[in-house]
Amino acid sequence: MQRSIIAPAERVTNLRWGIALILGFGVLVNYIDRSALSVAQKPLHADLGLGPAEFGLLSGAFFWIYALAQIPIGIALDRFGVKTLSRIGAFLWSCASVLTAIAPNFAAIFAARSFLGVAEAPTFPANAKAVGYWFPRNERGLATSLFDAAAKLSSGIGVLFAGYLLLRFGWRGMFWCTAVLSFVFFLLFYAFYRNPSEDKRLTHAEAEFIRAGGGEPETPTAERGSGAHLLYLASQPKVWGLTIGFTAYDYLFALLLTWLPGYLTTTFGVNILSAGFDALLVWGTATISDLVVGGWLVDFLIQRGADANRVRKTVLIVGLIIGFAVIGAAYTKDIHVALFWITLATAGIAFHAPVAWSIPGLIAPRNSTGKVGGIMNLFGNLSGFFAPTITGLIVASTGSFNAALITAALILVVGIAAYVWLLGRIEQIPEPA
Repeated sequence: MQRSIIAPAERVTNLRWGIALILGFGVLVNYIDRSALSVAQKPLHADLGLGPAEFGLLSGAFFWIYALAQIPIGIALDRFGVKTLSRIGAFLWSCASVLTAIAPNFAAIFAARSFLGVAEAPTFPANAKAVGYWFPRNERGLATSLFDAAAKLSSGIGVLFAGYLLLRFGWRGMFWCTAVLSFVFFLLFYAFYRNPSEDKRLTHAEAEFIRAGGGEPETPTAERGSGAHLLYLASQPKVWGLTIGFTAYDYLFALLLTWLPGYLTTTFGVNILSAGFDALLVWGTATISDLVVGGWLVDFLIQRGADANRVRKTVLIVGLIIGFAVIGAAYTKDIHVALFWITLATAGIAFHAPVAWSIPGLIAPRNSTGKVGGIMNLFGNLSGFFAPTITGLIVASTGSFNAALITAALILVVGIAAYVWLLGRIEQIPEPA
């Protein structure tokens, strides 16, 4: 780790955990932006005449451009760094919410949601890269889970919060409020986030603690962009094992993120606030699972001497297996039974996710974490585009969510196979010759 400015105190402080909390708050705001649309299905139908198929397309609008932006964003991250791209992205989140609030028709909302996808594209690859800079390897599970769990928590409180704003201010006022919240995060990130080499608060002792524990070194400006080529990374089975497994996870996650309130209100006839409280139960449980299993437990076992590869691979695979529980919701007409199965499935995929997001920093060759994270998130969010879109078409044609839930569960089988046979040991890919 290159150090140009270091605080003189010779003790290992907890500055790195403050950085992790900033990243987590950004994801919290990020997912409130994303999930706000999910509560607006009925008013959009009333105001603009949008049916399930059109709403499915709107729900997927974010994901297709977000996905396509991932590889360019990964390259840009490896070249320009976390701070610059994350600042730009956070500012543009606010602009996207404003554009949604003033949109007059379906096409304008589709364009605004697509723009939000571009603006939020750097978030997860940048956070993964920042965690690599700021944390030793044996603390990355919890550090990653702090920002990944924020996505789950936001999916719960975001629906409830957005539902309140919707009832209080209407759907347009709701998006004005999310624009303000996004701008607040931009100001906080601009004021408080620095890379380790630039942060005057970082002590010599903490910097050495991070470096000795395998913290990813910051690449000097002159060498940025000199990491492994995309074609080399695309030829690596480890990259595809990670990517396919994560894509399977993201299909179910995106389905639940975009359609859970609509599923509850349509299938069981509850109102949007009741659906919001139910969603809070589901995503609140997922948040705890993410932090406790995917974060704390993984780090605890590794720090106690367990084989790091075995721990991480087990959590990845078991998490997706538990995700099969979503099938149970397709075979009940009792909302409480359905919520039990959905909550169990979501808890499983939730503790899988921070482990998956820690892997780019563990397997990528030097100065290539952004690219590996970009490849992974490209395909994951293409899946995220297809999940709400296909779900909307299924619901429009069958009047039921059953086939959509079963489809998502079966896709998890492919992800498990990829983790078992393609990912292999979680270790660094050799540098290209």
